[in-house]
Amino acid sequence: MVDDSSDWPWPQSLDAVTAAPDSHIVLMENEQVRVVEVVILPGEKEPMHTHRWPSVMLVDRAARIRYYDEDENVAFESPEREANETAERSPPETEWMEPEPPHAVENIDTIPYHALRVELKNG
Repeated sequence: MVDDSSDWPWPQSLDAVTAAPDSHIVLMENEQVRVVEVVILPGEKEPMHTHRWPSVMLVDRAARIRYYDEDENVAFESPEREANETAERSPPETEWMEPEPPHAVENIDTIPYHALRVELKNG
């Protein structure tokens, strides 16, 4: 059973699936893992949200993004792509993600951002 009484300081209402349901779609969930599809359309900015568990992020369509911290400050902006560079990844760009405090992501590109986030509830 997942222990939800941990020291996570933010309310459940900020969980990505609850706070940003248009961009975070649960594909599968059980007591050990939650697989979330992340889609951010061009020009859209997600509502502020968190990710409680560590995860593996697989980005297969990397649009340019702007990442905002909980104070709405720009913490990161992805660079322009080279003229011959494509947003499609083969294999997908994969990285380990620690739990994330409140943040928002804006797609500043002309193509949709698409990723799968495998959250490890017992991580």
